[in-house]
Amino acid sequence: MHTSRGQRVFRVVNGVVLTLVVIVTLYPFVNIVARSLSDEYAIRSGQVNLIPRGFTLKTYEYMISDPTFWTNYRNTVVYTVVATVIAMVMTTCYAYVLSKRHLKGRTALIGIAVFTMFFSGGLIPNYVLITSLGLKDSIWAIVLPNAVNVFNLLIMKTFFEGLPVELEEAAAIDGMSTYGILLRIVLPLSKAVIATMTLFYAVAFWNSWFAAFLYMSQADLFPVTVYLRNLIAGATTATSIGADAGDLTVAANIKAVTIVLTILPIIGIYPFVQRYFVRGVMLGAVKG
Repeated sequence: MHTSRGQRVFRVVNGVVLTLVVIVTLYPFVNIVARSLSDEYAIRSGQVNLIPRGFTLKTYEYMISDPTFWTNYRNTVVYTVVATVIAMVMTTCYAYVLSKRHLKGRTALIGIAVFTMFFSGGLIPNYVLITSLGLKDSIWAIVLPNAVNVFNLLIMKTFFEGLPVELEEAAAIDGMSTYGILLRIVLPLSKAVIATMTLFYAVAFWNSWFAAFLYMSQADLFPVTVYLRNLIAGATTATSIGADAGDLTVAANIKAVTIVLTILPIIGIYPFVQRYFVRGVMLGAVKG
C-alpha cells in the first residue's frame, strides 16, 4: 500500500514525540532506582544520575531484615485486596442502578453521590464517627469510609448507559432475572471499565497511609506506607542530629528505596490490566 509523503512525515514526527515522552516518563523512575542503590556521599554530592554510584544495598538490607516491614507489607496486601473487592462490588452495583433511566428516585441518588464530592464532614467528625462505631484498630476503618469513589462511580455509570439496551431486553424476554442480566450479560461486556476501576481503587488503597496513621494505634496493624513514613521521619531525624556513616547512608537514599518498594507491586500488576484500556470489548456486540 502506497503511503504519501505527509503520512511518512507524520509517522516520523509521531515516533520522535512518543520517544521523547517515554524518555521523560522513564527518566525519574530510573533516577530513583539509581539513587536507591547509591551511597550517601554520591547522592549528596549530586553524582547520581542514571547509574548508581558507590553501589550499596544497605538500605534494602536494613528494611528487608526488619520483621515489622514484612508484617506491614502483608497488611497492605490484605487491606488493598479486601478494600478493592468491596469497593468494586459497591461501585458496580450502585453504578448499574443509576444507569437505568426509568428508575424512580434516580436523580436523588445521583445528587446524593455528587454532593459528597464537594462536601464532607471533615476530619474531626469522621474521626469521632469511626471511633464511635468501634472501627478503630481494624481493617474496616480503612475500607468502609472509602468504599465508593464518586468519580469512579460516575465513570462506570456512563459506561453502563452506553451498553446496548437490546441485549438486556433480549435476556429479560428469555426469562433472565435482573441479577442474571448483570452477572451474565453486563459484566462480561464491561471488562475494560472493571479492570480500569479495579486498578484505580487498588492503587489508591495501596498508596493510602493517612487513614491507617489516624485510626491504627498498633505497629503490627500499620500498612507498609505508614512503616515507610515512620522510617523516613526517623532517617530525617538521624541526619539532622548527626549519625555514623551507616545511618547516613540509610538516611540519604531511604526516600528512593521507599518509592521503589512501594510501586513494585503496582508495576507488576499493570501489564496484566493494561490491555483492557485499549481493547474495544463492545465492537460487534450488536449488529443491524
